[in-house]
Amino acid sequence: MKVILLQDVRGSGKKGQILEVSDGYARNFLLPRKLASEATAEAINSIETAKSAQRHREDVKKAEAEQKARELKGKVVIINVRGGEGGKLYGAITNEQIAQAIKEQHGYKIDKRKIETEGAIKTAGQSMVTLKLSAGVNTRILLNVVISGK
Repeated sequence: MKVILLQDVRGSGKKGQILEVSDGYARNFLLPRKLASEATAEAINSIETAKSAQRHREDVKKAEAEQKARELKGKVVIINVRGGEGGKLYGAITNEQIAQAIKEQHGYKIDKRKIETEGAIKTAGQSMVTLKLSAGVNTRILLNVVISGK
């Protein structure tokens, strides 16, 4: 019997996958537990339409991320913080501070979890920061940390 999985089933397949399973397995396990539905022509068509729509949404999202990456590439973000002698900061620069500075200075909202630094930024100066905008879409910006007061 052909069925369409409605959820991931361990040992059988992933959600949305069309499988050929034994009649007993389908009638006694998959269908009563609402893990699968019978693969009619109408159901297969709706699954294909949903997959196509999902691919389109992912393509649009990736194109937007690539556009944002091109616009942000090489930009400089300046953060003014308090610090002590020798360029040492009181604390470290957080990803949240970097995200807020990008939003204020360039108008792009970046999730703080998508920002990657090469280490803790605890001194004034310049460093490179990687922004992971989408799967496979990364860009680098220059972060300039300036001590504004003591």
